[in-house]
Amino acid sequence: MSAAPLDPRLLRAFLAVAEELHFTRAAARLYVAQQALSRDIRRLERELGTELFVRTTRQVTPTADGERLVPYARRVLEAHDALRTAFGAPEAARPLLVDVNSPGLVSERILARARELAPDVELMARFESGLTGAVGELLAGRLDASFGRFAGLAPAVRARLGHQPVRYEPMAVVLPEDHRLAELDAVPLDALAGETVYAGAGNPRTLEWTDLARHLFEGRGIEMAPPAPVAVGPEEFQRIMAKKRNPVLAAVDFPAMPGSVLRPLVDPVPLSPVSLVWRKGLVHPAFDALRQAASELASEEGWLRRPEGGWIPATDALIMMRQN
Repeated sequence: MSAAPLDPRLLRAFLAVAEELHFTRAAARLYVAQQALSRDIRRLERELGTELFVRTTRQVTPTADGERLVPYARRVLEAHDALRTAFGAPEAARPLLVDVNSPGLVSERILARARELAPDVELMARFESGLTGAVGELLAGRLDASFGRFAGLAPAVRARLGHQPVRYEPMAVVLPEDHRLAELDAVPLDALAGETVYAGAGNPRTLEWTDLARHLFEGRGIEMAPPAPVAVGPEEFQRIMAKKRNPVLAAVDFPAMPGSVLRPLVDPVPLSPVSLVWRKGLVHPAFDALRQAASELASEEGWLRRPEGGWIPATDALIMMRQN
């Protein structure tokens, strides 16, 4: 094995593949091309003088040496990140980068309150559209915090992140304005039986949302709409809604879109568990304000009071009860 120092980028690439067990997902998580990721893994294998993964057309499995490298790689990267924090630019001098997923959600309200609490430090919004899409940026240190369904992440990923429950967010459905259910003030879940509902299937950035929908639809006769290109912007959303006419699963705070109506789901009320999520070891004066803002708004708005009979997967309920 070479005595030359290892590039931390190669170790990040290795860990992404080891945790995802899939080169395409790992590449998406790191925001790199799959070919570039494969090259980094091959280079690391050459430098270490061993094979780290067994690759087949169907799966990627760590070798014994790959399994052995995982804890060492994590410790090296944690030390590397701590060193960058200690000797880089003063934390107060750089902005806290906060992913609010999409415009119009409660995460924007939390960010606004944090700015009021910490007016002397900068908090900047980012829009990653989903927690799965933000994880790679969080773990790489290119993003500080995000929001979303913590239970929807792989256990190995959750172990490297902190989370603070923020809200049991009631779920809703977006319907074409002339849909048979559009005249209802609220849509019972049973009324969606026989419908094909879009819940982000095929979008690698919102896997946690699609997984939550899969749990919700199971046994209720609701079909998951097949993967489709993500509609970006109100005009594209209106065009796709008019063309496909599939109801879209959403949160109750989903912004208004032309040509459609938003209706809350009831009987039972399905809940989307939202947490503030950050990489462990994060130290920044604005981060304390962000956590305080989340706690204040959750208390003032009753966001963590579950409605009687509200639906949530058992694993999500358990994880939401664990405080960091």
